[in-house]
Amino acid sequence: MARFPDNFLWGGATSAAQVEGGRCEDGKGLSHLDYVYYRGPKVPCNFMLKNDLAKARAEEATLNFPNRRGIDFYHRYKEDIALLAEMGFKSFRMSVSWTRLFPTGKEDEPCRDGVEFYHNVFRELHKYGIEPLVTMIHYELPIGFVDEFGAWESPEIIPYCYKYLKFLIDEYKDEVKYWLTFNEINMVTAVPWLGGGIILDRFEDGFEIPKDFRPFAPLPPQMSERWENASHQALHHQFIASAMIVKYAHETAPNCLIGNMFNLHHLYPETPAPQDALRAHQETEFNMFFCDVMAKGYYPKWIQSYYKKNNIDVKFVDNYEEILAQGKVDFISLSYYLSSIVTADPKRQERIGSFIRTLHNPYLETSDFGWQIDPTALRISLNELRDRFNLPIYIVENGLGAFEELNEEKTVHDDYRIAYLRSHIEAIAQAIEDGVDVIGYTPWGCIDLVSCSLVSMSKRYGFVYVDADDEGNGTYDRYRKDSFYWYKKVIASNGEDLD
Repeated sequence: MARFPDNFLWGGATSAAQVEGGRCEDGKGLSHLDYVYYRGPKVPCNFMLKNDLAKARAEEATLNFPNRRGIDFYHRYKEDIALLAEMGFKSFRMSVSWTRLFPTGKEDEPCRDGVEFYHNVFRELHKYGIEPLVTMIHYELPIGFVDEFGAWESPEIIPYCYKYLKFLIDEYKDEVKYWLTFNEINMVTAVPWLGGGIILDRFEDGFEIPKDFRPFAPLPPQMSERWENASHQALHHQFIASAMIVKYAHETAPNCLIGNMFNLHHLYPETPAPQDALRAHQETEFNMFFCDVMAKGYYPKWIQSYYKKNNIDVKFVDNYEEILAQGKVDFISLSYYLSSIVTADPKRQERIGSFIRTLHNPYLETSDFGWQIDPTALRISLNELRDRFNLPIYIVENGLGAFEELNEEKTVHDDYRIAYLRSHIEAIAQAIEDGVDVIGYTPWGCIDLVSCSLVSMSKRYGFVYVDADDEGNGTYDRYRKDSFYWYKKVIASNGEDLD
C-alpha cells in the first residue's frame, strides 16, 4: 500500500451546532438549526415547513431541541481536546457559530465572550500540536435572517455574511491556517432548510410533507419548481459570499489556505445502456459543478442550459463573473459517505441532484441507515477530482453512523466502524498511489454528536461515546470505544498499521 505523506493531517470533524450546546449562554443568539426539533427515531428533521417553525416557536418550552444542547463542548472543550490529543490528532475540523459571535447577525461589534471562547479553543488545540480546520458556515445562520430576508434566497444577506466572515479572518488568521467557507454547499439544492434556511412551503399554505419522507429524500413533485428556483438562487448568493471572502483572505492573510466543501456522491449507471450512462454522466456533472464554480471561478456553460431548460430563473448579482474569478479556492474539500446508481427510466429515476436514491446496488453492503458502503467509489472520485481540478484534496468527512449503547465494560465494541474506516483509508492510500494529492482525513463525528439528519444522539459516529440520549438525559461523560484505540494506532503508524 502507498505511504501517506509525512505531514498528512489525520484527525476528526465536528460542527458547532452539533457539539457546542451552551444555548444563549454569554450572549449567544439562536440559529435556524436551533428551531429543528426531535420527532422520534428515524424520523427526518432537516426540513422545515411554515407550520413547523410556528410550532417550534409556540411550543418552545416543551419541544425537544437537541442542537441547543449538543454534547456540551462549550463547557467540556478542554476534556474533549485532550481525548483528540490522546488519539494523536494532527488536525481537528470544527466550525464557528455565527450567532455566538454576532447573536442576530446585525451587530456592529461581536460578542466578546464568544470571541474569547474560540481563542481558547484554538489555544488548547495548539497546545497539543493540533491544527484547526475551521468551517466558517456549517449550515448555521441567524434565525432573524429567515424571517426578514427569506434567508439565502435574498442578496440582502450577503453584506452581513461578508462582515462576519471578514471578522473571522481578521481575528483568527494567526491561529487558523486552514479554512472552509460553506459546509457541503451543494446541500442547499438537496435540503433547502438545512443548507439555506429555506422554508419549503413559504408560498404554499396547507401543504404537508408525506409521512414516509426520508432524510435527504427528493422532495415531492409539487415542490420541485419552487424548490429549484429558491435553492439555486440561494446557492448563487453563497457562491458570491464565498468568493468574496476567499479574495479577502488571499489579500490579507497570505499564510491561510481556504477551500470549498461539497458532498461527494459517486454515481454508477444502473445498466450498460447508453441512456443510463448518459444519465449518470449528467448527475456527475451536476455534483461537480459546485466545485467548478468555486475552484475554476465560473459557471460552466451546461448549467446555464440546465437553468433555461428547467425554468430556473437565477438573478445574478452585479459583476458576479469578476467576483467568482477573483475568489478561487486553494484546495478541494469534501464529505464522502456513499455511492448510488441511477437510471434513465422515467418511471423510476429521481430528480437530478438528489442526495440519496432508492435504487439498490446489489454489490454493496448497507449501513443501519440505508447508506451503501463503497470505498472503491471514493478512490474513483478522488482520481476524477485530480484530473478535473489539479488541486490538493482534503477529505473532511467520512464515517459510519450506527445505533450503539455502552456495555458493562463502559465501552463500545465497534468492529463495524473499524472495518468501514479501514476500507476507506485503504482506498485513500490507493488514490495517493494513483497520484492524487490528498493532504488530510478527518472522519465525521469523532466524538458522538447530534445527528444532522435525525437531530438525535442515537445515530452515533464517534471514536468516543457520549453518555446522552435523544431526550437529553445522561451524564454526558465520555468513554473510549474500541475504534478510539484502533485510530490511535493508525495515526501513530501514519496509516501503515490498519489491523
